[in-house]
Amino acid sequence: MIDTTVTDDALEDFTTHRRLLFATAYRMLGSVADAEDVLQDAWLTWSRTDRGPVANARAYLVRTVTNLSLNRLTSARATRESYVGPWLPEPLLTAPDLMEGAEVADSVSMALLVVLESLSPVERAVFVLREVFGYTHAEIAGMLDRSEAAVRQTAHRAREHVQARRPRFDTDQGQRQAVTERFLAACTGGDLNAMMELLAPDVTAWSDGGGKVTAARRPLRGTDAVARWMLGVLAKPELQGMDWESAVVNGEQSVLFAMGGHPVGALTYDLNDGRIQNLRFQVNPDKLSGLR
Repeated sequence: MIDTTVTDDALEDFTTHRRLLFATAYRMLGSVADAEDVLQDAWLTWSRTDRGPVANARAYLVRTVTNLSLNRLTSARATRESYVGPWLPEPLLTAPDLMEGAEVADSVSMALLVVLESLSPVERAVFVLREVFGYTHAEIAGMLDRSEAAVRQTAHRAREHVQARRPRFDTDQGQRQAVTERFLAACTGGDLNAMMELLAPDVTAWSDGGGKVTAARRPLRGTDAVARWMLGVLAKPELQGMDWESAVVNGEQSVLFAMGGHPVGALTYDLNDGRIQNLRFQVNPDKLSGLR
């Protein structure tokens, strides 16, 4: 006979911390689908755990999710080496019902997720736990079964790596909203000059189609190349009727594309001195679950 009290208690604990667990896995993996899979595995582990010796359910669950994410991230590295074209993280609509609460009040930007891809799996875990969620070096050491001294060194190395590579950009949301609206007007109007005025001279555009849909296989650089490529893509007959709208993606004002009411892509960007510096197009249909 199943002890339903134990099951109900386990479910209550898991539900209470689910948003934190998802936020941890998503930052670790850069993938909504993988984060959901990790949470499913974490629930199966937790539901079978003897909770008597567990003093802190939150800490136990975060440790479980972190180590499951580490395992998945390590195996994913090999898969990404054969990925078709640029690999970009999966975008996530950051509406209040998807990410809220003190632990996840400041949603991670797409720019940071891209930089986190250049860390080793352990460096990424330590950075996320320390810099995003504020765990102490001692707490992280317990989660990862490493010495506190080793975790401290890893945290320092990861923080320096991220600081050196993270792009500088404007964070004023009012300015981003205004630029997004001008960008949408230039795209829908096919206005090359207006588009070029919005782009920084050293602008770079990445598009992730994963070999599933048409996308540039290499990054495009420079105002003229990026603007002409974008307007050329938008002029294709199969994209006529596509809706563009402003949306908050990964905590920043961005652009959502839809056909027939279904998301088909997202554009995130960095803004520097009022001009768009980095454009990231996610159009791989396998990476759009976080936009629905």
